[in-house]
Amino acid sequence: MLAFVAALGVGPAAAIAAGPSPAPAQSCPPPSAGIWHPAPTTAPWQWQLQGHIDTGVDACVFDVDAFETPRATVAALHRRGAAVICYVDVGSWEEYRPDAKRFPRSVLGRRYEGFPEERWLDIAHLRRFAPILEARFRLCARKGFDAVEPDNIAGWENRTGFPLTAADQLRFNRWVARRVHALGMAVALKNDPRQVRPLLPSFDFAIVEQCFQYDECGSYEPFVAAGKAVFETEYELNAGAYCDRARALDFSAIRKSYDLFAQPWLPCE
Repeated sequence: MLAFVAALGVGPAAAIAAGPSPAPAQSCPPPSAGIWHPAPTTAPWQWQLQGHIDTGVDACVFDVDAFETPRATVAALHRRGAAVICYVDVGSWEEYRPDAKRFPRSVLGRRYEGFPEERWLDIAHLRRFAPILEARFRLCARKGFDAVEPDNIAGWENRTGFPLTAADQLRFNRWVARRVHALGMAVALKNDPRQVRPLLPSFDFAIVEQCFQYDECGSYEPFVAAGKAVFETEYELNAGAYCDRARALDFSAIRKSYDLFAQPWLPCE
């Protein structure tokens, strides 16, 4: 997703540090012992993958980039009571990442549509690049993150350049969940609506894009039924088109722009 950086003419290596901001008004629940298990909530979350992290956004959950966010920013968010999710790509290759040259060419597939600097990965041959992903998860753990958002884990529904099957995707996604859990962090199911039910036991919460626009939100209701949060983002719909439905479903829904800077950030009131 950070391919938007290049499109905007912003260098991907720019540090995403904490920016000055007033203290939030929202009271965040105290952290529980062990792996974080966010319960269903309609309280807003924040998703920011570019620019200086605005730690004063009135949210109790922040989702920020693994590589560009320093440990100090994670600690600053923790001090104000927020849980912090580590965004890391696992299903596609990004040419600008510091570990990009470690991936063997044999696992690089078609370019990700709309993201010219990304290519799909051959998850059916995970062993060829598993150590790279494990190193990324360890990076999240060292920085003190509470959870991981593994992106692009629905390749089987896309033209990847590889004959990926639903079974390949289930195997890969469950492996990701196991490796993240082994490091003491929670893990999000990112999209992949058609495999929610078999994957529900392996994932602690869901992160969803545009499910109201594309009429897919019902697929994620099993998370709420299981006592697990759904954090949802819309990019094009006006609040009136989805906020009432989000509250009825017990989803945490916000409106963002595709580039995922701190602003705009429009939570459902």
